[in-house]
Amino acid sequence: MAYLLAFAICIALILASVSLFRYGNIQRQHPLVTISVLTAWSFSFLIVFTIPLDVTSTVYRQCIKENNVTKWIAANYLDSNRSDLKSDTLECQQPWGMVPENIFPNLWRIIYWSSQFLTWLIMPLMQSYLKAGDFTFKGKMKAAIIDNAIYYGSYLFICGVLLVYIALKPGVSLDWPKLKAIASSASNTWGLFLLVLLLGYALVEVPRSLWNNSKPNFTLQYAYFKTSKLSIEKAEAEENVDDVLESLHSASKAIPNNHPLRESLETILRKVPLELMEKASRNANRNGDTSTVIPSEKALVRLHKQVIKSLQTFQRTEALWNVQVKKAFFLEDVARNSNSNDKRFKTEFVITRSRLERLFYSPTLDWYWQCCLRPPFLKCLAVITGLLSLMVVWSELTFFNREPVLSIFANVLNVAKNNYDFLTIEIFSMLTLCYLCYCSYSTVFRIKFLNLYYLAPHHQTNEHSLIFSGMLLCRLTPPMCLNFLGLIHMDSHIIKSRIYETYYTQIMGHMDVIGIISDGFNIYFPMCMLAFCLATWFSLGSRALNALGFQQFMLNESFATELVQEGRDLIVREKRKFQRAEEMMNRRRDLSRNTTNISGNKHLYRSVRSDNSFGPGDGLLRDTEPIDYSTNTIDNDITRSLSQEINDRFGASTQVHIGFRGHDANIMDSDTEGGYRGPPPKRLFDDV
Repeated sequence: MAYLLAFAICIALILASVSLFRYGNIQRQHPLVTISVLTAWSFSFLIVFTIPLDVTSTVYRQCIKENNVTKWIAANYLDSNRSDLKSDTLECQQPWGMVPENIFPNLWRIIYWSSQFLTWLIMPLMQSYLKAGDFTFKGKMKAAIIDNAIYYGSYLFICGVLLVYIALKPGVSLDWPKLKAIASSASNTWGLFLLVLLLGYALVEVPRSLWNNSKPNFTLQYAYFKTSKLSIEKAEAEENVDDVLESLHSASKAIPNNHPLRESLETILRKVPLELMEKASRNANRNGDTSTVIPSEKALVRLHKQVIKSLQTFQRTEALWNVQVKKAFFLEDVARNSNSNDKRFKTEFVITRSRLERLFYSPTLDWYWQCCLRPPFLKCLAVITGLLSLMVVWSELTFFNREPVLSIFANVLNVAKNNYDFLTIEIFSMLTLCYLCYCSYSTVFRIKFLNLYYLAPHHQTNEHSLIFSGMLLCRLTPPMCLNFLGLIHMDSHIIKSRIYETYYTQIMGHMDVIGIISDGFNIYFPMCMLAFCLATWFSLGSRALNALGFQQFMLNESFATELVQEGRDLIVREKRKFQRAEEMMNRRRDLSRNTTNISGNKHLYRSVRSDNSFGPGDGLLRDTEPIDYSTNTIDNDITRSLSQEINDRFGASTQVHIGFRGHDANIMDSDTEGGYRGPPPKRLFDDV
């Protein structure tokens, strides 16, 4: 029966797992973080994939009721032979994958209240717990509770004001269903405010970014711009790490081995790579730092927190720099191949591909896709998403109008409902929700707030940012789905009409007890989306950030041109490093072949001398051991990767991986982006 529901659950779990694998580092992060973030993302995706099934079920129940009413009227009042009755047209066929009616209420209760419990109670505590610098579980929990005291106090104050308002309002009595409705509606009101902000940006930025990405010159210029900004962030992260580790080195020199704080200090030192600690020691000796003041426990806690944060930022910027340099190389290859008549995609540096990729990879097909097919394909997607954005904005401005129906989505769904076309209802609802979901979620996954919350791909997102993203998704998804139900006129408290409602709206409840929110904010605030879309279209936000000193990529601006030129110079420098390292590897490879041939000829010469005598002087030659040039060192150097060669010859500026959970220096694996070999993953009750 519920085939589509089982399929939706599997898709939501797979999508959440793939996203968590892309952004997080499952082997290194805490298991509780993995479970909570996976649950939050899975429930958010599941709500989106299940709402169309709930809409179809509602339309089917409406069809059954209308069919029964028509038959009852025919049996009691009308002649069954009348030709205008059309009772045969109301025979309802159960849609494929129909979910039983008793499943949806329980499913929505579990999903919604579990996600709300996570986003408003558990995840804020986990977030504060992870960034706390204390050394014990009790100390971390105490710091987390204190950190969230203001956060929860503000919410309790707002809830108290609302309860007093409702209690003083005549004719209104509070009971448990109304309290649940108040709690859910208050959460949805906050989420609706954030949703309008995100959609106002993404509905314009998604089509515009697709159109800009279809232009190779624009993408290359933007890659240079990002490279320049990343180099600044990388330099700042390196300076911050050096300063923090110098303070740690001073504390290590000041605290003796038999001091009670030595164990806490060793906890911090175990999280710092050995090479960075040695660099901090050299810097401290060069600067003449001979402080002997023993820090207090609070100072160590503060230092521990700074070490965790600085190392995470340093690791992320180094990994993103690596990825950005490779991306710039690839975009330069695309620009170079666009003017080539060979019709084979050629790269300046050899790209390492997996065995499966090599099996299906064809340079000719790659050239046709990158140089001929990809730009028009992206432009077509930009036009389609632009039309969808216009439909969403128009429907947001008119969805509260019942007669005549002006919402485009409501008109489409009304036609499908009148014909009981369940397949069209499911497909159209799914496509609309997926687009809204992509716009809002893509903004969440790309947002960067003061370098504190940032989802970085290639396993470079810290646990703090993962939890923050899980909280945002849990708060955004319910109001987004309620807003969609309002757009298709299936929420009776928006269009003020008695209609069949979905089980989702029945479980969620409505904010009827506070009219200023139910009749004002929830209906008219989405109209502000037009203002945010216009601000994004004219790049008012980017201009404001530029005025404040946060550089944004804008064409025909002098500072942007300077950063683009700086990024081009940085890429040229990195390219020279790769070229020199590649030449050195080729020379070593040739040397290895020559020494192998020399060694083979010398062994052959020795075998001939053992059978034949060449004169009186041959004994001296026989007693002398030949020199073997094919040493193991050369053989090992031949198997070295290009990244390892760059590290050894030109420094670790392009391939630094930091691990801060090990008990010793980690051995890095340079062939895997963001990956490393180190101590085993964290257990459930290990210190974070």
